[in-house]
Amino acid sequence: MLGHVALLLHAHLPYVRHPEHARPLEERWLHEALIESYLPIVDVLDRLGNEEIHAPFTISLSPTLLAMLGDLELRARFVDHLAHVQRLAARLLRGDGIDSATLDAAGCLGAALPFAAARLAEVHAIWDRLGGDVVSALVRHADAGRIELVTTTATHAYLPGLLPSPASIRAQLRLGLRYFERVTGRRSIGLWLPECAYDPRLAPDLAAAGVRFAVLDAHGLELARPRPPFGATAPVIGPGGVAYFGRDPAAARDVWSRTTGYPGDPAYREFYRDVGFDLPAEILEGELGPNGTRLMTGLKLHRITGEGLPKDRYDPARAEERARIHAAHFVAVRETALTSSPIGNAAPLLVAPFDAELFGHWWFEGPIFLEHTLRALAASAREGRIAATTLGGYLERFPEAAVAEPAPSTWGEGGFGEVWTGPAAARLLRHVHHTERLVRRAVDRRRDASGLAGRALDQAIRELLLLESSDWPFMLHRGDMAGYAETRAGAHAHRAARLAKIAETIAPTMEDLTWVHAVASRDRFLSELTGEAIRDAFDPWSPR
Repeated sequence: MLGHVALLLHAHLPYVRHPEHARPLEERWLHEALIESYLPIVDVLDRLGNEEIHAPFTISLSPTLLAMLGDLELRARFVDHLAHVQRLAARLLRGDGIDSATLDAAGCLGAALPFAAARLAEVHAIWDRLGGDVVSALVRHADAGRIELVTTTATHAYLPGLLPSPASIRAQLRLGLRYFERVTGRRSIGLWLPECAYDPRLAPDLAAAGVRFAVLDAHGLELARPRPPFGATAPVIGPGGVAYFGRDPAAARDVWSRTTGYPGDPAYREFYRDVGFDLPAEILEGELGPNGTRLMTGLKLHRITGEGLPKDRYDPARAEERARIHAAHFVAVRETALTSSPIGNAAPLLVAPFDAELFGHWWFEGPIFLEHTLRALAASAREGRIAATTLGGYLERFPEAAVAEPAPSTWGEGGFGEVWTGPAAARLLRHVHHTERLVRRAVDRRRDASGLAGRALDQAIRELLLLESSDWPFMLHRGDMAGYAETRAGAHAHRAARLAKIAETIAPTMEDLTWVHAVASRDRFLSELTGEAIRDAFDPWSPR
């Protein structure tokens, strides 16, 4: 075998649950990811499994996403959202009194709209086939050896930002791993480091948590000390025995780059052109946001075409053909790279990690690309050239690796952590560290609390974890949804502080009781973990 390719899809969304609103905008993040990414990826796995095509890869499922996928109310809301989009597509297909010029201007005449309607029906059928249980479907494929499932920290916290609070690092690791095992019935031997962010000071906690491997950006290995002999084409063993893999920068460019990557091909579906912005408001009644705000419906009927040009109609057959060509190119380029890996590397490896939501949501044809990449890798393996592998599977076959200390790094802008610790995030981090002190004090003083105090204590820990999510500083830095990020961070800080105070109160009031119940009913994240199963979050690691 010339070498191995390890694909890793990191599936994560921030915990969003707003039962107080009928159709909250932010819950659409989950709905869209299910329609365009998660359900199509499961469908790919089902199809390959039925054909006995073996090309294993790794999927990371964040605890926040696991919690949302398992929430029965969110599942019901998803079905309602999907039905809304299907009704709109059907109405546009019928015309329903809409003049042809209006339909034509929105791209509704031609092959794209019937294709979109049929695709929605397929997604609905996949959902029904799974009984709405995406996680169980993924576990089934993991049991069959088609994928390897791993997880990340409890709320995808940017761990280097928590270094002043090592107890919070322990809580994020301990509860993330524990919740993943509770939901999937499987222990996660690997850990997705949020934002691929590493600092040498994290090494003892990762080892103590039982993490066997993690993924870094390429420069995390290339700048390691001592310099690894094979760069990022082989893992290194860091302090405590944790193996670290490096991201292949060429694979990242081919798939991620806005200018040279595959998703920018003119034939692919245009993400930002949606009938929700093309059609008159009166036609979109029921599909508008508050105060008549225009929203994306998911019906995107144009192709990328070219930068700054009028957008041509989407041609599904042409786009699928391009995805097949790009999949073949991706595998061919990886094979060329592996054949030129450094001399002496007996098992060269290229690691290609991506956000799972890229495949289908941001890049509509991504699941097609993924399927044909896996088919090509399976064919290549049968011919003895290059093969797909999981990260854990690679370590089982090739346990020997150079010993080195990875360098501080992330896969963010510039390779370091300004996105999550820079000026936009500074005030948020102060909230995090202050709130942690309040919650830890309550845990120290009322560890054995029961009744209302115990429930408040458990919920205070959950609110702190939600406050620590890396999603809020990312939104603040980018400016996208910054108002929502500010609101969420402020709400979690306020709730955690008040809950900690109630937990320490000797005689809580009826108002306290009502409020704690309301908060726990709204934020159900980690609700399966109660008492000592969550209150040991900050404890020092036990000797292994």
